[in-house]
Amino acid sequence: MIKQVGRTVINPKHLATCHCGAVVLELDLPDGIVDPRRCNCSICRRKGAIVASVPLSGIRIIKGQEVLRLYQFNTMTAKHYFCSICGIYTHHQRRSNPEQYGYNVGCLEGVNPFEIENVPMNDGVNHPADRGAS
Repeated sequence: MIKQVGRTVINPKHLATCHCGAVVLELDLPDGIVDPRRCNCSICRRKGAIVASVPLSGIRIIKGQEVLRLYQFNTMTAKHYFCSICGIYTHHQRRSNPEQYGYNVGCLEGVNPFEIENVPMNDGVNHPADRGAS
């Protein structure tokens, strides 16, 4: 099944790359880009990416495992990955749902994230996992 987002057609298997091409991911997107969003937490605010999510099984690193670097902060739950050559954030294992990866929509080959309209904002400053902590 092929889905369309804006003027962009998404195949179920899709490639995502960093800027220099050292990292290549294969994403399983049978329903296209689902639930694209931005976040206002300290790291997302700085990177400015639109992200969407897939199950952990929905991303396969087909090139560049050795150049991916991991960044963690605060609770050390989320795992943010970026290319150590060009610095582009490609994906992260989500804090709010560790069974999913968030991926950088801007890394999808053939997708212009600026064509996605009305991207909602998640309140990462007031993350649900932080509520009720004493």
